[in-house]
Amino acid sequence: MSETPRIEQRTEQPYLGIPVETSMQEEPRVIASHLQELQAWLRAEGIAATGAPFVRYRRIKMPELLAIEVCLPVQTAPPGDGRVRGNAIPEGRYAVLVHQGPVSGLVEANARLQRWAREQGLDFLTQDSGDVEGWTSRIETYLSDPQQEPDASQHRTEIAYLLKS
Repeated sequence: MSETPRIEQRTEQPYLGIPVETSMQEEPRVIASHLQELQAWLRAEGIAATGAPFVRYRRIKMPELLAIEVCLPVQTAPPGDGRVRGNAIPEGRYAVLVHQGPVSGLVEANARLQRWAREQGLDFLTQDSGDVEGWTSRIETYLSDPQQEPDASQHRTEIAYLLKS
């Protein structure tokens, strides 16, 4: 189940992330392991996350390639250490949709947001190259903590795509 899509103006959001390439099949496992690593790195550095974890999608060629960053928002992003990197989600207008339910429903929720944007005459800021989709800012934020809410039907994930000006 997904809420009604909307457009939202957002400010720049600094973050620390770990870039990784994976397949759609391996994505949940890769996200979980890299998030644990990132959380441990922030604890060791004495840095507090300022919000929910998210994944930033950079390049997609379904189903075999997902070039992503597993991220945590921070107040200011230090450069990192090579593996963990500081960056920022750009400010701008975003098409946003909140999906409620298991992560298996995120493919359809993303498709719904993309259809809605097309119907509204909106374009995403992309850099496609052949059969690979390149994204300036395509984000899935995990609003629910599975440790605190074990019922996957209650999990909430926010999907946000940067729009062309």
